[in-house]
Amino acid sequence: MNVSGWKTRLFTAGGGLAMLATVWLHAALSPAVHLADADCRSCHLARSEITAENAGKLIADENTLCGRCHAPALKLSHPSGVTPTMDVPPQYPLDWKGDLTCSSCHLVHDERPTLIRGSRFGKDLCLACHQQSFFDEMPDQGVSISTRGHLDARTDPQPLPLDSYSLQCMECHDKKSDALPVAIDARGVMRHAGNSVNHPIGRRYADAMSFGGYRPAALLPENIMLPEGKLSCISCHVGYSERHGALVMSNQGSALCLECHDL
Repeated sequence: MNVSGWKTRLFTAGGGLAMLATVWLHAALSPAVHLADADCRSCHLARSEITAENAGKLIADENTLCGRCHAPALKLSHPSGVTPTMDVPPQYPLDWKGDLTCSSCHLVHDERPTLIRGSRFGKDLCLACHQQSFFDEMPDQGVSISTRGHLDARTDPQPLPLDSYSLQCMECHDKKSDALPVAIDARGVMRHAGNSVNHPIGRRYADAMSFGGYRPAALLPENIMLPEGKLSCISCHVGYSERHGALVMSNQGSALCLECHDL
């Protein structure tokens, strides 16, 4: 069987996870393939004896395995490890449990940028599964979650003291007139619509703690994230949500505020 035919059979025979069996094949073809240098035993129960039949048997859940390198992506991306409520096209395979996983959209062992399956990207990829009405019902018509499946965690130096996630948020909020009105003033304060909540952003949490009145970062709930140790949009807001701008937890009785502020 030729390479392309073998791969097609593998991808469709065992669901989304079965494609992991191609690691040794791709590694022989291209040194740039994702995980080409990884030990098969670090993911596969079959160790190095991987076949189309046993490829989907992993040593842990796929989210756990992918999260070893991409931990933020699991928190700031399209939900994974869940059973979809709509029909999913066969070209985006589910795992053996019927769950959507990372490999439903990504070819884990591939050499192309982003590793995306097929030729659809951005909102066009979203519409492979979702109806347009799904986005129309959102306050921002889905702009925040249909541009890309993951918030961007860039590591290149930035001219502003913001973390890379907040910078991506502000790409819309600072430039597009139809985005929800928030802006950062010259003092580094995030100004929300109607001055409902104004809060510093881009400040190091450790610096704030040095003044007293704050809980140690290690004691904060896991969903209050401090990327690069800084106060960020995603410290208070869910990065990827159907309800754009949703808080990471209820602020009834200032509950969210009091997770950080020790008053």
